[in-house]
Amino acid sequence: MRNTKYEKIANRHPSKENRVQNALLAFLSGGVLGVLAEGMIEGFVFFFDLKQKEASTLMIVVFIFFASLFTALGFFDKWVKKFRCGLLIPITGFAHSMTSSSLDYKKEGPIYGVGSNMFRLAGNVLLYGVVSAWFFGMIRFLIGGIG
Repeated sequence: MRNTKYEKIANRHPSKENRVQNALLAFLSGGVLGVLAEGMIEGFVFFFDLKQKEASTLMIVVFIFFASLFTALGFFDKWVKKFRCGLLIPITGFAHSMTSSSLDYKKEGPIYGVGSNMFRLAGNVLLYGVVSAWFFGMIRFLIGGIG
């Protein structure tokens, strides 16, 4: 299809998204996730007598578990369509990307399907996260040392 033909079709069917509404929904849903996470941490500290760091790690594990479970059950995608980046930016988005990639290729088997494609979406996040952490770590080291 030529570019002009494509542009005519695209102009006849413009996107009807409201960016202000999308940003507000993402902000609110991300905020609700943050409040829920903090409440979970405080609950773990209070009820199970855990240290803050241990409770934070446990909260992350719980969020990853539920994001993966809800992705496997099929309704996390519906939430993402509604709340957008409010659900995708936190750790839940990372868990969702890995689980959905695994589920898409599970018919090809555990090695060539799930194992080979698990990091299809999340791999670039890992790569650039590690590279940027190294880069900023070096800057911090050169400017002021480790401590």
